[in-house]
Amino acid sequence: MSVQKATAIARANIAFIKFWGQRDAELNLPANSSLSMNLAGLTTITTVEFSPDYDDDLVSLDGREARGEARQRIVAHLDRVRAMAGLQVKARVISENSFPVGAGLASSASGFAALSLAASRAAGLALSERELSILARFGSGSACRSIPGGFTEWTAGTSSEDSFARQIAPPEHWELRDVIAIISRAHKPVGSIKGHALAPSSHLYQARVASVADRLAQAKAALLEKDLATLGPLIEEDAISMHAVMMTSRPPIYYWLPGSIQLIHQVQSWRAEGLEVYFTFDAGPNVHLICQAADQAEVERRLRDIAGMLEVIVSGPGPEARVVESF
Repeated sequence: MSVQKATAIARANIAFIKFWGQRDAELNLPANSSLSMNLAGLTTITTVEFSPDYDDDLVSLDGREARGEARQRIVAHLDRVRAMAGLQVKARVISENSFPVGAGLASSASGFAALSLAASRAAGLALSERELSILARFGSGSACRSIPGGFTEWTAGTSSEDSFARQIAPPEHWELRDVIAIISRAHKPVGSIKGHALAPSSHLYQARVASVADRLAQAKAALLEKDLATLGPLIEEDAISMHAVMMTSRPPIYYWLPGSIQLIHQVQSWRAEGLEVYFTFDAGPNVHLICQAADQAEVERRLRDIAGMLEVIVSGPGPEARVVESF
């Protein structure tokens, strides 16, 4: 067999309507559908090379050899691709992120989206967007949303074959901005995989799942109409609902830090002054502030003036996962 190699780039995404909890952990099927925006400024670039010269899978993440659970998840995903392509050889994986990993910024989303595309192309597969989204879902649920570009909806579906993400609007549809307040770069204490498993132990879990469909429908309509005044409160409500489930699971999960709470109050105060900005969180302490492009500079300026702010990352809507090198 000749050397087969490909490089792909994918973006992290921020979910406006989120999922927390699974109805099938083995197939990575979510408890509910979700709605998100790909983030142009948060990228993962991954190169996969299959070769008979390798005695074992070699995995490098941000310049360091991957070990433990991180390596196991990547190798398991390579095994899925090898099974699809009928390959027996080992691979070398080199992955680089443009943003902090493990801090609740969806690094697994961009990571497994890029890995899915690079590995499948290197293995000689030409998967459709739907097939890539399904493959990425097995690596990380939110990764399926990082395959299409722009604004995407991940339909929970009824089986593995119909649980995938599709674009509902291209990146140029709306000049939204995600101004991300980095208040911690530390790896979160409880990973999302464990958090999803704990979700049903919360007495709020079933109520949240039951409420998502209506909230998603309203948010999707507001997104398509470019109506931030309607979308904003919905994304805040959904984020708080998700974290309420986390905080009431057994054992509870507390991702927020004092700076997270401070920013909630700051955003409410800024809105009262007329600045149209809304907050949301992923599974971590860092805060995503959603605003329109015209307000980005002011939101960014105010964030940078807050004591203890480690970094501010700004991103607009991003394109689909793409092969950037293949031979």
